[in-house]
Amino acid sequence: MRTALICVGLLLPVASLHSQGMKGDKPHAAHAAAMASVFMPDGITWGPAPAVLPAGATAAVLEGNPMKDGPFTMRLHMPAGYKIPPHFHPGMEHVTVISGSLKFGMGDTFDEAQMKAVPAGTFAAIPPRMRHFVMADGETVLQLHGMGPWRISYVNKSDDPRMAKDKH
Repeated sequence: MRTALICVGLLLPVASLHSQGMKGDKPHAAHAAAMASVFMPDGITWGPAPAVLPAGATAAVLEGNPMKDGPFTMRLHMPAGYKIPPHFHPGMEHVTVISGSLKFGMGDTFDEAQMKAVPAGTFAAIPPRMRHFVMADGETVLQLHGMGPWRISYVNKSDDPRMAKDKH
C-alpha cells in the first residue's frame, strides 16, 4: 500500500504537466522547464565548428553549451575525407553516427590502413584519455553528447589547428 501511494504521489505531478502541455495552450512559466526541445533536421542551425577542430567542418549545438559545465548535445557535419588527427578527451565521449560513414582508429599515429568503418546508426562510448582518430568516409554527420566542458587534446601538439593560427 505504501509503495502504491508513493508511486501515485510521483506520477500525479507528471500527469498534470503532461495534460497541461497537451491542451495546445502556451505552458505556464513554471512548466516551461519541463518542455522538450525538438530539432527537425531542416531546422538545425549550422555554423563553424569549434576552432579546436580542423577547418572544413560545421557544427550545431542542440542542447546546453559544450564549453561550459553541464549536459550538452552537438552535431558535427564533416565533408568527405575530413580528418581529425589522433587525440583524446578528458571526459567520456558519446558519439552517434547520424548519417554517412566514419572510419575510426585508435592509437597515437594516424594509420588509415588500421581504421574500421563505422556506419550510420552506430553508437560509441569512448573512455576518457583513449587516443583515437577519425576520417569521414563520404559526407558524415556525428552527434556528440556528454557532460561539459568538452575538450580535445591532440597527441601531437602540432596537429592542433589553433597552433597554426598562433604562428601567423
